[in-house]
Amino acid sequence: MRHRVFGRHLSRDEEHRRAMIRNLAAGLFEHGRVETTLPKAKAVQPFVEKIITVAKRGTLRARRQIEARINDRRIHAWVAHPNVPDARKSNPYFDLPDQSEIEFNRYGELRKSPRLVQHIMTTIAPMFARRDGGYTRIVKLGKHRLGDGADLVQLQLVGKEEGPQIGGGESRRREQADNRTAFAARLRKGAAAQDEADAKPAEAAAPQKSQDTSDTSDTNGT
Repeated sequence: MRHRVFGRHLSRDEEHRRAMIRNLAAGLFEHGRVETTLPKAKAVQPFVEKIITVAKRGTLRARRQIEARINDRRIHAWVAHPNVPDARKSNPYFDLPDQSEIEFNRYGELRKSPRLVQHIMTTIAPMFARRDGGYTRIVKLGKHRLGDGADLVQLQLVGKEEGPQIGGGESRRREQADNRTAFAARLRKGAAAQDEADAKPAEAAAPQKSQDTSDTSDTNGT
């Protein structure tokens, strides 16, 4: 019996589930969007919304509360990483730091880069200064994970999107509706062409019939 048991367990124990939610939230704050399964996105969404609400206060107490909820770590190291292609070094949600702000030591280990909590306080929170809740949204991508076929979605920050499905393909419903519309258009076009083809012989037969009628009247008159 599930007495006093609530929430999404996600087939993990408490420590594993908490670490997973923190990592997903950190990835969302760093990239502005993260691709995951639908149950995980629904589990991390309220966690992210509460952190943004606290960050909007902009006080030292708010900063400490965020540090207690999420691990403060270095982010945006991939901006200056040589193995990351330049095409992927962009972000439509916020400006990325300059490569001069990120440093690696001679062993390739990250030595200097922006911090996650500072990024939340100075970049993420001002984006929603005039918005009371609803900072994220879940977009279904129409894809399924290999193996178990779980539905894949994209959890993203709102405010910089264009269109209802960013990064996702058209839904099956929309594809079927477009196919029906195209089929109906082809039927109308074929019917119009058939009517036009039928009208041409009728028009050609009308002058011949009138000529035959005039010839008959002339014969009767004579």
